[in-house]
Amino acid sequence: MSPSLQLRANWHSPRVLHTLSLLLFLGLWQGLASYLNSMALPPPVAVAEVLWREIVSGQLPHHLSITLLRLLASFSIAMLFGCAIGIVLGRNRQLDYFFDNWLVILLNIPALVTIILCYIWFGLVESAAILAVVINKLPNVVVTIREGARTLDQDLLEMARSYHFGRRKTFLHVVWPQLHPFVMSATRTGLALIWKIILVVELLGRSDGMGYQLHLFFQLFDVAGILAYTIAFVAVIQLIEVLLLKPLDERSQRWRR
Repeated sequence: MSPSLQLRANWHSPRVLHTLSLLLFLGLWQGLASYLNSMALPPPVAVAEVLWREIVSGQLPHHLSITLLRLLASFSIAMLFGCAIGIVLGRNRQLDYFFDNWLVILLNIPALVTIILCYIWFGLVESAAILAVVINKLPNVVVTIREGARTLDQDLLEMARSYHFGRRKTFLHVVWPQLHPFVMSATRTGLALIWKIILVVELLGRSDGMGYQLHLFFQLFDVAGILAYTIAFVAVIQLIEVLLLKPLDERSQRWRR
């Protein structure tokens, strides 16, 4: 390949495009902050200073770890029960008809209402916070997995029965590969949804966590602190996506090649 073609290929590589996109975003942020010259929009350098200060003091790691533990607990429960219920409803038409209205109701109840009711009914305790997040996420998982269960290839299931596959072998080698895209979709949307709900849960009824800290920054009108904590959490979610979800997705998709 000639040097000009090699240079053009490098410029069009995903890594270079991602870097240029980030630099453009930071440039626009800096330009707008300089133009407004207001405490409502601090420049990137000021936010970075606050972020570093909070990391060094140990405040950000402490509250971030607590929020991540809540995310892990609520996400695991919602995915476990949501996948099980979704598969059952997707494979049983009568049960699906019976519980369809329940899902519609749960999908349309505002998250804030669920959080408030859980705190009123069960108190300002950790279990109520986790339950509120699970209730908000569970119907989304059920609906996504149900659609996947409805589209299972009947010919493959018949083949599994004709070869006398057991339930475990049928699930691992026939059902799971077909459900995997739906599970990954529920996982990615779940992470994006759950951490936002957790922040509201922590803001309303917890004395620690990222949501609690953001509430304090809001009372102090500390926009730099709000942005610093937001960037930290978004960075962690991105790391989970790059280091965990994408490798798992690629590994589970090898059978298609």
